[in-house]
Amino acid sequence: MIEVVAELSRGPVFLAGEALECVVTVTNPLPPTATSASSEALAWASAQIHCQFHASETRVALPPPDSNQPDVQPESQTVFLPHRGERGQCILSTPPKILFCDLRLDPGESKSCLQDVRFPQDEAVAPSSPFLEEDEGGKKDSWLAELAGERLMAATSCRSLHLYNISDGRGKVGTFGIFKSVYRLGEDVVGTLNLGEGTVACLQFSVSLQTEERVQPEYQRRRGAGGAPSVSHVTHARHQESCLHTTRTSFSLPIPLSSTPGFCTAIVSLKWRLHFEFVTSREPGLVLLPPVEQSEPVTWTGPEQVPVDTFSWDLPIKVLPTSPTLASYAAPGPSTSTITI
Repeated sequence: MIEVVAELSRGPVFLAGEALECVVTVTNPLPPTATSASSEALAWASAQIHCQFHASETRVALPPPDSNQPDVQPESQTVFLPHRGERGQCILSTPPKILFCDLRLDPGESKSCLQDVRFPQDEAVAPSSPFLEEDEGGKKDSWLAELAGERLMAATSCRSLHLYNISDGRGKVGTFGIFKSVYRLGEDVVGTLNLGEGTVACLQFSVSLQTEERVQPEYQRRRGAGGAPSVSHVTHARHQESCLHTTRTSFSLPIPLSSTPGFCTAIVSLKWRLHFEFVTSREPGLVLLPPVEQSEPVTWTGPEQVPVDTFSWDLPIKVLPTSPTLASYAAPGPSTSTITI
């Protein structure tokens, strides 16, 4: 019996382009007092990164599998096919990395040689620099991770006021202001709404932080076959406010750390947006307050009915990933896996 423990030293969340570091410990769990006949031997072991794409079959008609893909691996690789028996499509499968060959463990003995294993192992696509020595691969990978984090911070730190005039068919309702349109997971989307300059009275408004998931036309499951709509929206945060006599107001909508940043593939895309809904009065110059000057006290009540119109407006925004360490706190996953052979 052999016990194998694989541990991701930094957690289960990574940025694209980062180096994945994993420590693998192989142990013979029998007590050291056992006889030498209890020794265990392993012919070889390998490790690789495998990514499988899954989609709801009620919404997505996946293309047929590649018929040119062989059932067995070439002689230069292992015979293990990580996608065999899986549903969906294999998106990424790195070449296997051989960890050891002909390993023998006596009772109570364990081996762990593997802090320097890095993925992917395809040197042809790995960025290189003539100023880095061969033995500085670790420093190079660390530098690339830091560079990715710096670019992420730079892309989401730029602030510039963007103003949008909001109007319906009868005139201007107000002005919406937002300081940036690119965010990271975990940030707050802050906006302001100026209704003092409007010529149409706004009675109420709501704003929702939403994701829009869209299936590309060639992969849409038709409704006649029991499929769902090709576009779906999910609301992550919402703010609603009555604002008849409001001149200026603001809102803050948090982007959940556990949500997914925007992306686009040949099959499906995910985009973020702010979805506004406005309720406006049909009566021009609507005033629902009593006169300021009264010769004597009077009882004032508002009208029982006000004819209104409603309209909506969508403002696209971009949501990028965040720090892997921060994301791992919001969506904790197992960093250690154990298997007994």
